[in-house]
Amino acid sequence: MNGRLIAIGDIHGCHQEFSELLERLSLTKDDRLIILGDLVNRGPDSGRVIDLARQHDAISLLGNHELRLLNYRRTHETNIVRETDADTFSKLRTEDWTYLEAMPLTHYVEELNTVFVHGGFLPTEPWQQQPASIVTRIQAIDKTGQPCKRAESPDSPVWADLWNGPPFVVYGHTPRPEIYKLKWSVGIDTACVMGGYLTAYILPEKRFVQVKARRRYFP
Repeated sequence: MNGRLIAIGDIHGCHQEFSELLERLSLTKDDRLIILGDLVNRGPDSGRVIDLARQHDAISLLGNHELRLLNYRRTHETNIVRETDADTFSKLRTEDWTYLEAMPLTHYVEELNTVFVHGGFLPTEPWQQQPASIVTRIQAIDKTGQPCKRAESPDSPVWADLWNGPPFVVYGHTPRPEIYKLKWSVGIDTACVMGGYLTAYILPEKRFVQVKARRRYFP
């Protein structure tokens, strides 16, 4: 593998922090950027985040926020949208929708035996066969073995605590004040849009680079 593989956690429209992080990473033509979904919503400018991702030829994975916007665009069912969706929806351009529609669910790198995903996986099923409804949304696993959000079942274990790879999983989606590093996974959504940090994880050196949010954009 020539160059570095650089995963970036949930950006959520925080284009200034994304731009600053890219500067700090000093990318070369051999580096590969993988954005772990949720490029959009909540923060100041989703379109500019997509522009930067496109400019740097990033592999941008599908997050639950992109999935929801795409579903709403297809069905126009208002019950599936959240407060900040409407603002993003009205501002996305034709080329942005094309970009969202092309987002893959996962990205697997065989030589590192590592898979990149937005949310995570059920440990009981083959990861390659799990649908968008699971891999973009899972946070915890309830007592019936079903994926759920932390808020729905606060006492349930998070999926990563039950994941005993291989492969190693690099994911975002679950915002935490700090990086969540375990033997077989690392969670790098460090809540930039909520005033935390935007985090990059660099392979193969296994190093982290972080940029502090300029402010809290979303409660």
